[in-house]
Amino acid sequence: MDTSTASAGLSAPSSANVAPVVLSRNASQPLAQQLAQRFAARIQQRLLLPGARLPSVRDCARHHGVSPYTVVAAYDQLLAQGLLEARKKRGFFVRETRALPTRTPFAPTEAPAPLPPPVDASALIRGMFQADARRSPGLGTLPAEWLDLALLQSTLRRLAAQADDALLSGYGEPLGDERLRRALSRRLLDIAVQAGPEQIMSTVGATHGLDLITRSFLSPGDAVLVDDPGWAIEYARLSQAGMRLLPVPRGAHGPDIAVMRRLIEEHRPRMYVTVSVLHNPTGATLDLAHAHQVLQLAHEHDLLIVEDDTYALFAPNHAPRLAALDQLRRTIYVSGFSKMLSPAWRVGFVAASPDRMARLTELKLVASLTTSPLMDRAVALCLEQGLLRKHAERIGSRLEAARQRCVRLAEAAGCRFVSTPAGLFGWVEVGVDTERLAPMMMDQGWLIAPGILFSPTRTPGTLMRINFATSQDPKFWQALEKTRDQVREATRR
Repeated sequence: MDTSTASAGLSAPSSANVAPVVLSRNASQPLAQQLAQRFAARIQQRLLLPGARLPSVRDCARHHGVSPYTVVAAYDQLLAQGLLEARKKRGFFVRETRALPTRTPFAPTEAPAPLPPPVDASALIRGMFQADARRSPGLGTLPAEWLDLALLQSTLRRLAAQADDALLSGYGEPLGDERLRRALSRRLLDIAVQAGPEQIMSTVGATHGLDLITRSFLSPGDAVLVDDPGWAIEYARLSQAGMRLLPVPRGAHGPDIAVMRRLIEEHRPRMYVTVSVLHNPTGATLDLAHAHQVLQLAHEHDLLIVEDDTYALFAPNHAPRLAALDQLRRTIYVSGFSKMLSPAWRVGFVAASPDRMARLTELKLVASLTTSPLMDRAVALCLEQGLLRKHAERIGSRLEAARQRCVRLAEAAGCRFVSTPAGLFGWVEVGVDTERLAPMMMDQGWLIAPGILFSPTRTPGTLMRINFATSQDPKFWQALEKTRDQVREATRR
């Protein structure tokens, strides 16, 4: 995160949905085969990732109203297909495999159409960003109906009318459109970061910027500090690049400084990747005391800090940013616009010191030549004319009302927020293992984001992330409360 997350190749939510699982005793297929089909489809769609634990035989039987024998038969079919593995005294887990079959011998004929094929390492991206936002409390983006499509359309029409031949036919500049970089330089002053246009480079979304930074300043085997919890896509991206992740517990006010210091002294990491403002998934914001201590550690140990400010437009300008306190000496600042404008507008940017920007630009030229000058200019128009600012203000007001409603619903359902609700996401204590809760909620058609997705060590827990914009349906909280009670009852037995 989203994720979504994601994040990493976000796409706008489509009309696809995860239909509730309903086993039919009148169908032509045996109940065990129907149940196996549902689990197989979820594994193939990457809604259940390798290593995920399936419900116990007893829990699954009780939840679906079938006999334990039926569940055992279904799990046996999945074992035979190589989709599951049984671990002694621990249960059944999705098997780690590089290539899942595209179709099993018991491919469903009566089940709803599957979600589109997965395109990213995270379950948040594979499933939640392509689901019906009305049924996806774990969504990583604003729902489509919250976007200002009229603003986007009018901007594109204005761009088409103003575009000259160079903008329409050329590659553009290596750093990105100059008008965009000038507008970004002014925008950064609002958050107290001083960076001239020559210190700013446009990217294909914030994730592209993070990838260029990793490839420019790290080598396989390097240790990298990351927030725990944090954004699953960042974990996946760094791991795939061969980095060693060093999780730093993230609290309501910032990272655990004592743990961070110990990890630095023991492992000598090269980089710390963090979200200072409206942290994903907790929604918390770094306070000044923690910010100064982080920068002091960076100075003492020659540590490069990468500040991902993806949610900048959801936050007040005065919120503490490490890049503002440090003025890009030991920090690189990354942000983007797809979260606020539209996932389809993949425009992000990086701000860095002149020497680091030179290295980043060289790699960008080799990796992708340039970014789209047309999309760069479109965002520049939104910034120059104040359209983006006004849209962000409208979203902020709407989100405030959504947060208040979600807090009331969550508390009525017996849940609590670990951090003060803020921004787009809330970090909710549910009281039961949310990895266990997630498939049961999915059976009812609700996609949630269990805490295990935000753990760099994939440690299960009792927390989940909600999107305030998509978690306002009382039916969701009623289903959550009922299902949570079922999990508690099953645990006591």
